[in-house]
Amino acid sequence: MFKKDIQPGPRSKVKSSVQRGLRNKFVETYPGFEPYIDEIIPKKAQLEAVKLPDRVTLYTIDTNPIFFQPFDGPPIPHLRLLHAFPDALPRLRIDRGAIRFVLSGAALMAPGLTSAGGWLPDKEHAIEAGTVVAVGAEGKEEICLVGPLKMGTEEMKEKGKGVVMDEGHYLGDGLWRIHLD
Repeated sequence: MFKKDIQPGPRSKVKSSVQRGLRNKFVETYPGFEPYIDEIIPKKAQLEAVKLPDRVTLYTIDTNPIFFQPFDGPPIPHLRLLHAFPDALPRLRIDRGAIRFVLSGAALMAPGLTSAGGWLPDKEHAIEAGTVVAVGAEGKEEICLVGPLKMGTEEMKEKGKGVVMDEGHYLGDGLWRIHLD
């Protein structure tokens, strides 16, 4: 999604009524952030919208990225936000062998999650397709990828192969390296 360096477009201040709506939508979409929402988007803070290529909007406070929103999709937390609040989203883990592929922008494949070093939740806590998840890596503490799943975790276990996530925001991509000063 953001493989290349990104040249941010125009910035605009978000109206307070729109900011309240975005804040509410973010918490509704990601209830795990609710206890922290006043810290993430303080009521008195000024949210700014930055236009990015491919009809994506990045929302920031004081040049700190909070989340981005594709034109036709839900808001997705920026990795920097997930590093501050790592338990706010459902989490998966890839094995060591998948790390270099994920960090080069390749699609996330089921074998990276279903192998010995990977981790998927049990059936009771299964995650459905379309859910935005945080992906950690075996032996690492930081989340390295965030994005929506193409298939649910039970289907991943059953098939053991296939694309799990086409596009996502990963460490080192253009969105990670964007400069908003």
